[in-house]
Amino acid sequence: MTGSAERPKVVVSVPPGRREEFFTVETWRRLDAAAELAVLDAHTDRAALVAALPGARALISSWGTPRMDAELLSRAPELELVAHTGSAVAPYVTEEVFRRGVRVTQAGDEMARPVAEVALAFTLALLHRTHRFDHALHTGASWEAAGQAPPRHEIHGSAIGVIGASRTGRAYITLAQALGARVSVTDPYLTPSEADRIGVQLLPLDELLRSSRIVAVHAPATEETRRLLDAKRLALLPDGAGLVNTARSWLVDEPALAAELGTGRIDAAVDVFDAEPLPVGHPFRALPNVLLTPHTAAGTVECRQRLGASAVTEVLRLLDGLPALTAVGVEALARLN
Repeated sequence: MTGSAERPKVVVSVPPGRREEFFTVETWRRLDAAAELAVLDAHTDRAALVAALPGARALISSWGTPRMDAELLSRAPELELVAHTGSAVAPYVTEEVFRRGVRVTQAGDEMARPVAEVALAFTLALLHRTHRFDHALHTGASWEAAGQAPPRHEIHGSAIGVIGASRTGRAYITLAQALGARVSVTDPYLTPSEADRIGVQLLPLDELLRSSRIVAVHAPATEETRRLLDAKRLALLPDGAGLVNTARSWLVDEPALAAELGTGRIDAAVDVFDAEPLPVGHPFRALPNVLLTPHTAAGTVECRQRLGASAVTEVLRLLDGLPALTAVGVEALARLN
């Protein structure tokens, strides 16, 4: 398929299972009516992508799609758009894509709400020690022993610290504030006037860690944020505090966190890990003060469908000669994953 003036070619690099999640019948119908589709079941296969790209005006990418480097771009002289169905685009495009003037779009806005909801659920679980009670009962503790836990707290009036006023961070802030939390934020790009506007206190990182009952991580993964929370900073958390990470493991020194959690001094709820799948023998798995989920925070039915709809909308806007809604520039490559 090379497409034509009436039926432009679009490559869909999304595997069968993900296609079912991302594209409703109506969304797929809209795309299929507008273009000749080259659909890649083996979406991680570079050779398959090489074969599909000639004549394509747009590529819809998903997790695992080969990165569009100079070699792949040489096979796609008519390419005008890479529409990514996720958030970070750095694993899928190179600077050459931007130099060629190819549009790059992403669907990160659609993930903010479900991830924020999971972060809120984690926050409530840590405050009420739900994970500790669950672990105790599952592992055979007596009724009396299972009911023992550090002091529990309500979110109303609790000091909640947020690292990163990102899209997801702001969605989480809104939810936490709605339940009466007192929210502080550390973010080098958040101005005092903007902090006032969203109703948060702006604090340096170390002060935020010392003063928060729960700390939620929502910063991007960049060179500057790698291992932002190391052993020294984790030690600043008050006794009984909780750490929520639904962002990237990149931001936290995982061995240092495991060591701190091993003391029982703090609790944590974690959705992202250095090694995924999480090894069976990882120390997190045995700790009663850790709530774990397997990198599923954005996995709602509604979110998946919005990711697909966002990418399709961008393709249709390109074909209709309209500007992109979710375009990013070359600076997006600084966000590493």
